[in-house]
Amino acid sequence: MRLHRRQVLALLAYPMIAEVNAAQGDSNAYAFSFDRAEGGRVPLEAYRGKPILIVNTATRCGLAGQFAGLEQLWQRYRTRGLMLIAVPSNDFGGQEPLAGAAIAEAVRQSHGANYLITEKVAVRGEAAHPFYRWAASQRPAETPSWNFHKYLVGRDGSLAGSFSSRTDPVSPELVQAIGLALEKRR
Repeated sequence: MRLHRRQVLALLAYPMIAEVNAAQGDSNAYAFSFDRAEGGRVPLEAYRGKPILIVNTATRCGLAGQFAGLEQLWQRYRTRGLMLIAVPSNDFGGQEPLAGAAIAEAVRQSHGANYLITEKVAVRGEAAHPFYRWAASQRPAETPSWNFHKYLVGRDGSLAGSFSSRTDPVSPELVQAIGLALEKRR
C-alpha cells in the first residue's frame, strides 16, 4: 500500500488535531491548565463560573507598563469574581528572557502585580500552549500578534472577547466587556 503525501501529513498531524478537537468537543476553556511560575498546576476548571482574563506578557516589552494596568483591573474586579492570569511568552521579539519564579518576582517588584503568573509558554504556532491553540480555533482572526494580547473567558468557559496588544487594560472597551461578563450569571 502506497500512501500519498497528504495522507502521511494527516497521520503526522493527527495527535495535535485530536487534542484540539477534544478541547473543541468540550468547547470551553475549562479543559485547559497552566503551570504556575512558582510551581504547581492552575486548572482553569478551578475558576468555573468566573470570568477569566488571560494575557500573554513579556517583562522586556515596550508594553510592559500594561502590567500596572492589569493590576488596577485585578484590584477593581477580583472581589466581584474576575480571575486574571498573566502568561509569559518569549514568542515576540525574544522579550521574555527570564524563566519561572524570576518572571513573577520581576513583575511583582517592577509593577506591583498580585495576580496569578504562569510559567513561560509559547502562544502561537505549532508549539503553542493548548489553550492558545483552542482560542485560535475559536477566533482565528484574533490571535496574538504581539505581547499583551488579552482573551476574556466568560463565566460559561466560552471565549467572550479578544483584545489586541494595543488595548490598554483599563480602556473603556475592555472594562465594559469585563463588566458584562461579571453581570452575566450562569
